[in-house]
Amino acid sequence: MKQFDIIVIGAGIAGASIAAHLAKTNNVVVLEMEERAGYHTTGRSAASYEPNYGPPPILAFTRASHDFFVNPPQGFRDAPLLTPRNSLWFMADGQEPQAEDLLKASAGLVEISTLEALKIFPVLRDGYAKRSFLDSQTGDIDVDTLHRGYLRLFKERGGQVVLEAQVTGLLRRVGLWQLATPHGIFAAPIVVNAAGAWGDVVAKLGGVAAMGLTPKRRSIGLLPVQQLDPQWPMVSDVGETWYAKPQSGKLLVSSADATPVEPHDAYADDMAIAEGVDRLMTATTIEVEHLDHRWGGLRTFARDGNPVIGFDPQAEGFFWLVGQGGYGIQSAPALSLVAAEMLLHNTIPDLVLDLGLDPNHILPDRFLAS
Repeated sequence: MKQFDIIVIGAGIAGASIAAHLAKTNNVVVLEMEERAGYHTTGRSAASYEPNYGPPPILAFTRASHDFFVNPPQGFRDAPLLTPRNSLWFMADGQEPQAEDLLKASAGLVEISTLEALKIFPVLRDGYAKRSFLDSQTGDIDVDTLHRGYLRLFKERGGQVVLEAQVTGLLRRVGLWQLATPHGIFAAPIVVNAAGAWGDVVAKLGGVAAMGLTPKRRSIGLLPVQQLDPQWPMVSDVGETWYAKPQSGKLLVSSADATPVEPHDAYADDMAIAEGVDRLMTATTIEVEHLDHRWGGLRTFARDGNPVIGFDPQAEGFFWLVGQGGYGIQSAPALSLVAAEMLLHNTIPDLVLDLGLDPNHILPDRFLAS
């Protein structure tokens, strides 16, 4: 039996980032069920930094993460983590309530004229946008560099990642969680459940009550577009029925689908991509003839849409770090720091609290009365 201070289940961005913090003062191992870290959600993100996108806790985490993306610790990365790219939101017919909701939660969002929107995004179809909103604080995140940076930092601090180590058994005995894997038994007084879509599956293995997590599939396609300008902004409607942005010389497009599914190796849904393409052509003058590539990913949500972070109130030493939805990359720097401080029973940094984080909205305790 291999014994550690803390075991983290899952080597995606959530597990890798909290593990890097915890390894500074603890003996930590990360167990990953796949043959490489970040195989599922982390490796399939649309990779955008959107500080006006998400529920209130995510807004706080994302905004608090900005300085890290711009000025990461020395040696953390070998390429920029964040490349500026404006975001442009359109209000189509019937989306007035969503536009008002966006404006209420926004910081730094500016309404612009249709003429100004056309200068930024000249393929906008005449008459589609009733109102347009520009966010100049947004950008493209280099997900691979971010993820590798946390894994490298974790290993430099003495941490160990074990791949192809699916947890098949989990029990609490004499003050330790014991985890059965193909690589033997791992034990620690504290387990961090950063298993993403498999979070409830892991909990049930240990007799811990599920959080009611729902994995939702997101389908994305890459289109060859003749008139593509790589400087185009990220574009979307305020009703979140489609979005698009330049990526790797193509145009990434999605219908922003969120289809509830069981945890699995997600694949793209052709109908969902077709809907995204159709909405893109309704909103723009772009004509799409074929797709170059498509992929699917999972975004996992708790019942109220907020992440679940903290010790389970009924299972000693069982720490939840799940339910980041589609915001896990953009919020990772601040979210992982807060999670690590909570696990170590330290205070939550004032910066995140000052940006509006209410700890009661992320604790697993909130579901006890549900």
